[in-house]
Amino acid sequence: MKLIYISKKKAIRVLLAIYLVLLSIVFVENIDKRTISAFLNTSRQLPIYSVETSEKKIAISFDAAWGAEYTSEIMDIVEARGIKTTFFLVKFWAEKNADKVKEIAQRGHELANHSASHPHMKTLSKEQMINELVATQDKIKELAGNNAVMLFRPPFGEYNDLLINTCRELGIYPIQWDVDSLDWQEKGVDHIYNRVVNNVGNGSIVLFHNNAKYITQALPLILDELIARGYEIVPVSELIYKDNYRIDHTGRQIKNDN
Repeated sequence: MKLIYISKKKAIRVLLAIYLVLLSIVFVENIDKRTISAFLNTSRQLPIYSVETSEKKIAISFDAAWGAEYTSEIMDIVEARGIKTTFFLVKFWAEKNADKVKEIAQRGHELANHSASHPHMKTLSKEQMINELVATQDKIKELAGNNAVMLFRPPFGEYNDLLINTCRELGIYPIQWDVDSLDWQEKGVDHIYNRVVNNVGNGSIVLFHNNAKYITQALPLILDELIARGYEIVPVSELIYKDNYRIDHTGRQIKNDN
C-alpha cells in the first residue's frame, strides 16, 4: 500500500477550508431572508408580469404605436368570442387615430397608457416621466372616457426603480407581460401561435401588437385553442389585484394572505 504524506502546513490549510465550508452552511441556514435580499440587492422594483391565481384566467393585450389598419378586425375577432381586451396606446397614435380610440371605447374595450412619445423611459428624469404618463393619460381619458384605465406599459419593456415608483405615486399600475407573441418579427402565423399557446398559464398576460402583419390570421387560432383549454380571457385591469398584494422576484403579482 502506498502511503501519502501531507505536510503539517498543507493539513492545516485543508482543515481550515473544511471549517470555512461548514461555517458557511451554518450561516446560510440561520441568516434572515431579508438580510440575504439586501446582500444580493434583490429589492429592485418590478412591474406586474403575471398574476398568481388558481383560476384559468388570462389577459391578452395589444400595443398600439405605429399603425391602425388591423385594429377594427382585431376587435371583430375577439368580440365574436365574447372577449374584451386591453389596448395600450401611445399618445401620438391616439391623436392620429382619435376616431379609432373612440371606437375601441364604444365597443367596450379598455384603453391604457403606453407613453406619449415612445421613449426609452429609464433614460428620463422623474419630471419627464411624469409628463409622458400624465399627457397620455389625459388624452386617453379625453377620447375614451371611463374606458381609460390606470395601467402603463413602458415602451421596449424598459424600466427602472424610478419609473415604477413614479407610476405608483400617480396611481398607475405598471404592466409587463409573461408571454410575448413576438408578432412584430413577422415570422408567420405558426410562430405566433406556438409562442403563445406553448407558454401561457393561469394568470398570464400576453403581448400582441395591433398592427403586426399576421395578427388577424394567428389570433383566431390562438383564441380558439385557449378557449378549448378552458381559459377565461379578460382585460388586464380585471386580471390584476388592485390592493393587498406583493410582487415576487419574477414579477408575478401575488395576493397577500388575510
